[in-house]
Amino acid sequence: MAGPFVATKVGRVRKVDQKKGKNTNNNKRVKRGENSGIWKKLKVLFTCMSKAERSSRIKKNIDDEMLSVGGPKSQRKSNSRISRSLIQSEINNYSHLKQYTYRELVIATRNFRREYFLGEGGFGTVFKGWINRDDNSPSRPGLGLPVAVKTLNREGSQGHKEWMAEVKHLGALQHPNLVKLFGYCIEREHRLLVYEFLPRGSLENHLFKRLARPLPWAVRMKIMLGAAKGLAFLHEEAKKPLIYRDFKTSNILLDGEYNAKLSDFGLAKDAPDGDKTHVSTQVMGTQGYAAPEYVMTGHLTSKSDVYSFGVVLLEVLTGRKAMDKRLAHREQSLVEWAKPYLKSRGGFYQLMDPRLEGQYSARGAYKATKIVTHCLYRDQKARPLMSEIVKLLKRLPDYNNDMPCSPLPPPPLLSKDLQVGPSSSSSSRHGGGGGNGTNKYDLKVCSSSSASSTMSTPTQFYASPLKCTPHFLSPNSCGGNP
Repeated sequence: MAGPFVATKVGRVRKVDQKKGKNTNNNKRVKRGENSGIWKKLKVLFTCMSKAERSSRIKKNIDDEMLSVGGPKSQRKSNSRISRSLIQSEINNYSHLKQYTYRELVIATRNFRREYFLGEGGFGTVFKGWINRDDNSPSRPGLGLPVAVKTLNREGSQGHKEWMAEVKHLGALQHPNLVKLFGYCIEREHRLLVYEFLPRGSLENHLFKRLARPLPWAVRMKIMLGAAKGLAFLHEEAKKPLIYRDFKTSNILLDGEYNAKLSDFGLAKDAPDGDKTHVSTQVMGTQGYAAPEYVMTGHLTSKSDVYSFGVVLLEVLTGRKAMDKRLAHREQSLVEWAKPYLKSRGGFYQLMDPRLEGQYSARGAYKATKIVTHCLYRDQKARPLMSEIVKLLKRLPDYNNDMPCSPLPPPPLLSKDLQVGPSSSSSSRHGGGGGNGTNKYDLKVCSSSSASSTMSTPTQFYASPLKCTPHFLSPNSCGGNP
């Protein structure tokens, strides 16, 4: 009896389990039906959203197209037409510039072939091309005048605003030490500029590119003199003074004779006029070159460019980059690394590029180092005008007769004028512990009337801080031939 009873109970249990299974399956079907209804609703919702997004994108593309080329006559918007007319009217002020079609520049660069690639920056990519010498019309590769064609990268750090600034400034300014702009292209989304081709490339490549042949001392000073003349023209001689704002080695281009020409005016700003002392603007530029007061406040003056010139001149003297992240933290900033050497009596030789192998005028190099220290004054009013720097750089060749060696001149500044930590006696040359360099510049002006913040060129510059004579220097050390 136990057997059938157990079997019956088991059967009953099994029947109960089957009923439960049926109920469970029914519940799953109900839930699945509910879920399918929810997913159908979500699917419809996402479909509507995607359609709306696609339509908005299409509308945006149409608006962009209308803004760039005017759009179909039947659908032109007044704001697009006004924007384009304003752009064209502003460009038309520079009638000497040639307007190229995109197709013409494709021909000039042979469809921007890889072998014609020259370089790349924040603006975009630069290719080599050719134009006819007579009318600047595009020419087949290898024929006519070589040019540099710069294309705007729509995803780059600079855009149409910087492109317009480049056309505006280089279209209005002409000087032997500024790169020459031949023309431009503004067609649909394309923005291109056509410059003179400078075969020696940038100063940056000559100083820092691997396996590059070291520049001789005289060539380095020639380049810096040309760059100084370019800045002096922008600050003091141009009809409408300009602040360059991006002075660095990559923006100094060299022709076949190593004459320097300033390029890339996308960040340039008009200098303050009237009673204004500065221009308030967003801080832009390259780390390591920007003046400290500009980084801190956004106040831009021509003396901001002077600071940047001092950094570049220091790069030329030392062969080191303004900012090198590969080095130890205390040595990454060139200015911070150089401070102990600028203030110490025996630090002068420690600054010089070892690749020069001692083939430079010690007195000329000392004068150049002295210019660096005055350009890097913490007080921007104490920094010299670029016209003063030009006059001093012109005199450096007078000291070339003492190459390769001459008596070591005294340091350019008093130790108390350049407040930095003591340099380590065990510091290595160009790369090993150049002192702590953690303090800031606190340089004092020798005469309160010595530095002018105006843009005009003084008739005499004897009151400049460059003529300051520290008490332990002889008069000959701060002016005149030694």
